[in-house]
Amino acid sequence: MLGKCFSRLLALLVLLALPIGVAAQEKTGSKDGFAVAPGTVRIALLEPRIMVGEQSTGGMFEANADWTQQARENLEQELTKALGDIGNEVVRLDLNVTPDGESLRRYNYLFGAVADSVMEYQFFPGNRLPTKKKEKSFEWTVGPGLRETAALQGFDYVLMIRTRDAYGSTGRKALQIVGLLAGVGVTSGEHLGMAGLVDVKTGDLVWLNADLQMGGDPRTPEGAAKRVSQLLEGFPGKADVQK
Repeated sequence: MLGKCFSRLLALLVLLALPIGVAAQEKTGSKDGFAVAPGTVRIALLEPRIMVGEQSTGGMFEANADWTQQARENLEQELTKALGDIGNEVVRLDLNVTPDGESLRRYNYLFGAVADSVMEYQFFPGNRLPTKKKEKSFEWTVGPGLRETAALQGFDYVLMIRTRDAYGSTGRKALQIVGLLAGVGVTSGEHLGMAGLVDVKTGDLVWLNADLQMGGDPRTPEGAAKRVSQLLEGFPGKADVQK
């Protein structure tokens, strides 16, 4: 019996040492009829919401300020590079100096709530009731108030990005091993990423790309480059850019 448990434990340790590529669950959705051509629209980029920390033994997120700062610097640098090849003009808004900064921050939080709903009820419905699943139409909004925001005058869309990485703590990884031996599934770590476009005039979410297990460790330049590439995969108009 002891030998059998040891074999299972060894197998798990080998599994944990492998990259988890099959866990990715990337989904992309867009409003019916939405499309943009290169060079036709102006997009405002709000400050990306970036959180990095540990997943405690009990599964709680514990923020790490140093990791978050590393990730923010790396992701901002990679975004600057990538957005130059996005197909349309993208302007980064500094919410610390614009008079509408606080209002736009609230819309950034609202976008996160709406995107979470899209992921829960449309992208990854799981065992939700059929009446709560929106499988065909893509109809989501943050409300029409954006068009009244002075800082967004002259822009057609707002690009909002959120990432959240929780690396499994030693205790969480140990619990994962115990769970395997007991026949109970326990995950270790989460790497959520989402990027969305919101129509300034209507407030409609017209495009969203999200993944529950996004790749790339944003704490490193190489990982941040991979993360940005995945966040912007399928960006409207991007595929038409001539290299």
